[in-house]
Amino acid sequence: MIDKKIFFTEYKVTLDPNRSLDAKEISAIDDFIDFVDAEYRKLSLQQWAYVFATTFHETAFTFLPIREAYWLSETWRERNFRYYPYYGRGFVQITWKENYLKYSKILNEDLVKFPDLAMIPKYAFKILVHGFINGKFTGKKITDYINSKATDYKGARKCINGTDKDTQIASYASTFEDILRKSVI
Repeated sequence: MIDKKIFFTEYKVTLDPNRSLDAKEISAIDDFIDFVDAEYRKLSLQQWAYVFATTFHETAFTFLPIREAYWLSETWRERNFRYYPYYGRGFVQITWKENYLKYSKILNEDLVKFPDLAMIPKYAFKILVHGFINGKFTGKKITDYINSKATDYKGARKCINGTDKDTQIASYASTFEDILRKSVI
C-alpha cells in the first residue's frame, strides 16, 4: 500500500520542483497509485519503480494516457503513420493492428474496432503491466533486468523501446525507487 501523502510530497520535491501539478495530473497519479496498490504483489518495489518511471516518461510526465505524437492532429497521424489507425495509445503506446488484436483478447474488449479504449486508464494500466510481466512489447520481460539478483534500470528499457532514453528513464526509476521506499507502508 502506498501512502499517497508521502508519495506526493516526495514526488513534488524530486520530480516536479519547477512546476506545479494540475488537478488532472494529481488525479491521474492518484488513480495510477490505486491501480498499483491493487496489483502490488505482482512486482517488486524496484520493478514498480521502473513501471512508474516508464509511465512518467511515456506520458510526458502527466500519468495520463496519451496518443503517439500527441502534439499533432489526427489528420497528421492518418497521413504519416503506416499503421494508422493502430498508432500508439495508452501509458505505453501500443502500435500495429496485431497488438490491438492481442490486447483485445487479453482485455476481452474490442480494441481493434475501438482503438481509443487503450486510452482508458484501467485498460492502459493492464496493457502496461501485462506487457512488462510477459514481455509482450519487445520479447523482453521486466524480470530479465530487475529481479532478486540485479536491478538494471538502464537495460529494462529494452522491455519497451530498445535503448531510447534508457539513461534518463533509469534515473527516473532510481528516483521512484526512493519515493516508493519512503511511501510504501
